[in-house]
Amino acid sequence: MRLRSALASAAGAALLLVTAPGSAFAAEGQFRYTYRTAEGYEAVGFLNNPESGTCINIQGSGSEPGSAAYAPKNRTDATAVVFLEANCEGDAFYSLRPGGGASDRLLVRSVVFS
Repeated sequence: MRLRSALASAAGAALLLVTAPGSAFAAEGQFRYTYRTAEGYEAVGFLNNPESGTCINIQGSGSEPGSAAYAPKNRTDATAVVFLEANCEGDAFYSLRPGGGASDRLLVRSVVFS
């Protein structure tokens, strides 16, 4: 009888390990954006396999602090919600489906992946 209870407990624990989500998931793929460097050159930045559910502030190296990136391209397998404000705040946001992109007119300062 004890062996059966032990086996049932072990099977239940194994099932929980298989079905419980991990602590952090990542969107697979690349998120790209364009920005201007401090010298005024156009450059492309990217995020590889970004973490899902975490706000990511976008700033290309050498760009002016607080300046916005533009023309985002979501080449990940998750929906990306881009925000005009840093820290994924404010009422100005846009949702990009997996594989989607936007024009140069869409300015972004932060992004979160679903």
